Amino acid sequence: MQVIIAQPDHSKWAEEICQLLEEAAKVKGTGIAKRSHTYIVKKINEGKAIIALSNENEVAGFCYIETWDHGKYVANSGLIVSTKFRNLGLAKRIKETAFELSREKYPQAKLFGITTSSAVLKINTQLGYRPVIFTDLTIDDAFWKGCESCKNYDILTRTNRNLCLCTGMLYDPQEKEQKQKNESIEDEEKSRISV
Repeated sequence: MQVIIAQPDHSKWAEEICQLLEEAAKVKGTGIAKRSHTYIVKKINEGKAIIALSNENEVAGFCYIETWDHGKYVANSGLIVSTKFRNLGLAKRIKETAFELSREKYPQAKLFGITTSSAVLKINTQLGYRPVIFTDLTIDDAFWKGCESCKNYDILTRTNRNLCLCTGMLYDPQEKEQKQKNESIEDEEKSRISV
């Protein structure tokens, strides 16, 4: 199984990816925002998509990254794994690759996402994300417009973007750096005390 940054020739699978997203939304019964063929192709052509391909060259999974607030925030979105390839750890590999690509392209940006999936919550936590309230996420209207195709959009609008069925998660590189500095200081203090 290959998990790679999608290249322009992978756009031939855009329609299949759209269908996978739509099918997952129906099966799950929760809100996965729809994405158009054109949108998926755009993400692929920009080098902002991750695709998983089986040994038989079938689309096994997909994810893309999007920037908000002029690159201050980055979302890893549209994570999907084909039913045929689930329970193989593929979602985690796709998310890890999307995370690495996001950090490489936008090292100072806060990474965030919203999800109803317990598996994605677990993966995000392992990557260093933490649950947050929606007001800690981007205020960019274009991001929230993407939620309009979700069947739970009315909840989001009724609560002025404060609540929904999704959980907001955030990875802040400055928090990570500060935590590492604090741990380093603590280690130095412990080593001085033990000497």
